[in-house]
Amino acid sequence: MDATLLMLCLVVGLALVFDFINGFHDAANAIATVVSTRVLRPVTAVCFGAVLNFAGAMAGTEVAATVGKGLVNAPTLTLGTVFCTLIAAIVWNLITWYNGLPTSSSHALIGSLLGATFVSVGNENIIWGKVLEKVIVPMVSSPVLGLVIGFILMMALTWSFFRVKLGRINRIFGRLQIVSAGFMAYNHGLNDAQKSMGIIGLALLLVHPQSHFEIPLWVKLTCAIAMGLGTMSGGWRIMRTLGNKMIKLTPIHGFAAETTASAIISGASHFGIPVSTTQVISSSIMGVGATKRLSAVRWGIVGNILWAWLLTLPLTFALAALLMWVYKAIT
Repeated sequence: MDATLLMLCLVVGLALVFDFINGFHDAANAIATVVSTRVLRPVTAVCFGAVLNFAGAMAGTEVAATVGKGLVNAPTLTLGTVFCTLIAAIVWNLITWYNGLPTSSSHALIGSLLGATFVSVGNENIIWGKVLEKVIVPMVSSPVLGLVIGFILMMALTWSFFRVKLGRINRIFGRLQIVSAGFMAYNHGLNDAQKSMGIIGLALLLVHPQSHFEIPLWVKLTCAIAMGLGTMSGGWRIMRTLGNKMIKLTPIHGFAAETTASAIISGASHFGIPVSTTQVISSSIMGVGATKRLSAVRWGIVGNILWAWLLTLPLTFALAALLMWVYKAIT
């Protein structure tokens, strides 16, 4: 096996490892609320989420195209650039998972790609206009939308059901929350699994140059399976943060948060925007929780999450840049 093919296999393997880690790192995005409200048992919830993550991952490639060719000048890169990108993103995900911080796997991968590209082939090969349009603006706007829409939807539900007894509300929204959690898991797969597909597609393009960017079926299948298996493995540290530490949820709150987040992520996926599913569901939970009273949200926990959000892009950029510098020095 020649060195190029060996490196390609290594990059594909790392991309699938990242996808698996993404699955258990972000499992909480889809199922934390349905577990914390006790609508589904944890094991049932992760299996349910895994199946729908797989289904979502097979449903499109718009986000994959953005990651693979829309943010950097792909033909100028090397497999070494992609290798350093994946190592940096994996390291960051493991650090934040260990500390129970629901950070963005998407921004970890994108920040790493930009940092490795910066050192590998220079600043001029980063398409900063697209980075602003597809990454920075959604990074700011999607949590704001989650907060505002979650608050409005929860207020509307509160006014609509304020005469209904609490027991009946819990029964109704306990059933509806299964639907909303399924929709959330599907859209998580649709957006997040495509990022690894985009990275593998980029690696294939570097080894086998062609006029158009495409994601082969085997790439979609392997990424969908890796994401599903990662979700099945749990991710309980982050699930406790989203499901219990930020705010005490009931089924109606879980339904409102999941419905809000799913709608935003679905729209972003349609336009090929690699939005942070973690940021969207977290901000939706905050917006829903704020309808109780502002003090119902544990803002100290929220502050830790916000810091992690803000630091993900620059720190992964720096880590990938350092790894790329070392890689160039020894090769």
